[in-house]
Formats: sequence, structure tokens, C-alpha cells
Amino acid sequence: MRIWVNGGLRDADDARLSVLDHGLTVGDGVFETVRVGRGRPFALTRHLDRLTRSARGLGLADPDHDEVRRAVAAVIEADPMELGRLRITCTGGISPLGSDRGDAPPSLVVALDEAVRRPDSTAVVTVPWTRNERSAVTGLKTTSYAENVVALARAHERGASEALFPNTVGQLCEGTGSNVFVVLDGQIHTPPVTSGCLAGITRALAVEWTGAQETDLPLDVLERADEIFLTSTLRDIQAVHRVDGRELPGAPGPVTAKAMRVFAERAADDLDP
Repeated sequence: MRIWVNGGLRDADDARLSVLDHGLTVGDGVFETVRVGRGRPFALTRHLDRLTRSARGLGLADPDHDEVRRAVAAVIEADPMELGRLRITCTGGISPLGSDRGDAPPSLVVALDEAVRRPDSTAVVTVPWTRNERSAVTGLKTTSYAENVVALARAHERGASEALFPNTVGQLCEGTGSNVFVVLDGQIHTPPVTSGCLAGITRALAVEWTGAQETDLPLDVLERADEIFLTSTLRDIQAVHRVDGRELPGAPGPVTAKAMRVFAERAADDLDP
């Protein structure tokens, strides 16, 4: 594996950041995960725009899109693969041991690893912890991911691939790394970004391409939805066949299956929608 670190490609064993990098010491960083298929990234412009929004939300310098694109092209060329997960990370750079930032420039790391195609359906669980829809970092894709690590471990313990959070007022919010959609009476709904969820790239495309409605949804909608599906960079659209103890036989259902087809067709037609 060849990894781009602060201006150039490095072998994986030589790809290093300082132990004083603020992304390591306090999680002061932002990132994007981009799907790469047959050497081509999907929706890279949207991902770079969100990377900038997240950086501004943390008070970091705007990432240089031209530099990031050069780094992306370099790591893809260095390690061709059929399907890959590309990670772009920008951090606050070397800083004091605390929350204050130093004067050093930010760090940029771009890495690519192989990915596997997700199954058409999966199991999810709900967790007792909440997303704070009024947090200072709500809607930002930051490297402070410990909450997601804990919740995803809970999901794996229960034979599921994802954990779903409510927000502080009991509304359905999002997964650890996905957005959630439900089908009620034939209509697709997903929580609005005001619920505290991340404005997912795949989520936005799914709303645009399927006509889904953004709706405030109570968490217990998962107990009565006709169909449920997840969206994320590597899942695209993935049906849910079990949520907690409730089985949804036949997943993907007809509405989800149509959404999957539409998304696949539109994504194949335009790699940078």
C-alpha cells in the first residue's frame, strides 16, 4: 500500500504523522470516505465540498482541493483495485498537548484499501445512546469517532452490521456510518439533517433520485415501517432484513429494490454527480 502523507507518496511502513498531531491527541480532524470502482472515485466533488464544510465547522483551514485531487489520483494509480475504500483525512497538525491548536500547518493523509461488495440486506440494532442534534460538531464528519466505535461493537455483538441512534428528543437519527430510510405506505422517508444526522453524500443522491421525503420520525417507526434501508458510500443502498428482534421478511422489499436499481443506474451514468 502506498499512502499520501503531507505532499507525497509513502510506503505504508513509512507513512507517519507526529504523535503530537492534533488529530491523534484530541481528534481534531475531518475526513471523507470515497468509493473507488475500477480506478475511478465516485462523487469526489461532493465529498470535497463536504470536507471543506466540515473543516470550516471545526475552524480548520480549507483543504486545497487541487492538492487532494492530486493525492487521490496518485494513490489510485499506485495501487489499482476493482473496488476500494479511499480515505481523505485532514487534521489540525502538530499542536500542544491539549485542545489549543498550534501554528503548524494542517496534515493531509490519503489512503486506499480494498473493499468488498456489501450484501443486498443486513441486520441492524438500536442503541441506548443518543446523537446530540445541538452539538457544536453536529453535521460535521470529524475524526472523533469513539462513540461510533462503541455502538458498532454493540451491533456486532448482536449479529448486526450497523447500530442506529435516536437523537436527544427520541427521533430516529442515523447509524454509526450510514443514513437510514423507512418506507411507509409506499413512500420513502428519511430524517432531516435537523435531526442531527450527517448530510450523507449517498443520502442526498438517494433523496434526489428516489423522491424520498425528509420527515421527523419517532424511533419506534422502526417497529412499523414496511421497509427499511441504509445508505452510505460503500453500502450505496442496502436493505434491512432485521432490526433488533423484528424480522422484515423478503428484504429488499419492492420499494427498496426499485431504489437500489435506480441508484445503480444513475451512479453508473455519472461518476461525479
